Amino acid sequence: MKAVIQRVTNASVVADGVLTGEIGTGFMILLGAAQGDTDTDCEKLADKVSKLRIFADGSGKTNLSINDVGGDMLIISQFTLLADCHHGNRPSFIGAGDPGEANRLYELFCAKCAEKINGRVAKGVFGADMQVALTNDGPFTICLECRNGEILV
Repeated sequence: MKAVIQRVTNASVVADGVLTGEIGTGFMILLGAAQGDTDTDCEKLADKVSKLRIFADGSGKTNLSINDVGGDMLIISQFTLLADCHHGNRPSFIGAGDPGEANRLYELFCAKCAEKINGRVAKGVFGADMQVALTNDGPFTICLECRNGEILV
């Protein structure tokens, strides 16, 4: 399971022409579920994301978590994070999870994040054509991967 976490001042997503989620300060997370990902991977990744201390404190140091700043999350399913570009110029997505299972894991990750933060969790629509807008604060972007219950990056 891969996640790209961006610290934002605001973010929104429109799916099939309809606004489905928007937040102010918080995280905009792109999430990709791979073949073999498990519920444990969702739990571990949600725990790690909720505890990341990447918001500035009064001294300007990145010491505060999303709960410390009362932030929200916007979580978008993003199978293209699983692209394999080793051979040729056209990405292969063979490593992406089966859509049914990937959707279940996406929903589980969203639910686990909602349990762990004081703010709210907004979402995109799994498998939909989406347009995402955000203001990356910093910019500050972190990539994480969880495989077999272990945070790898």
